[in-house]
Amino acid sequence: MTSREDFAAAPHARGRGKVGENAAARFLESKGYEIVARNAVTKVGEIDLVAREGETLCFVEIKARSSDRYGPAIGAVNAPKQRRLARAAAMYLALHRWNGPCRFDVLGLDARDDGTWNFTLLRDAFRL
Repeated sequence: MTSREDFAAAPHARGRGKVGENAAARFLESKGYEIVARNAVTKVGEIDLVAREGETLCFVEIKARSSDRYGPAIGAVNAPKQRRLARAAAMYLALHRWNGPCRFDVLGLDARDDGTWNFTLLRDAFRL
């Protein structure tokens, strides 16, 4: 797994995001998710990961933190962030014609003292 040191050593936020997203994708695949798209960009926003779990399309927001100074990573997915993700998901669905069930998942990556990640996965984390 990608370590906290790799995350902290990334030269900018986009680089840290990539490190976190790579670790998150591996974690989700180990849980049976199939990654459909990474960084799906729409006119109204970006979705970190689009994945399938069984017959459900999942819009996954990923948050990674190298320390607990500001609380757990999943706490960063507040109501405004949820609304932005919902708008981006609606646009994604309009462009990709999905008729099955969908949900919003949140995956938090919190650094452990040993340099690995503690993963917190919230399936169906919110509804709008």
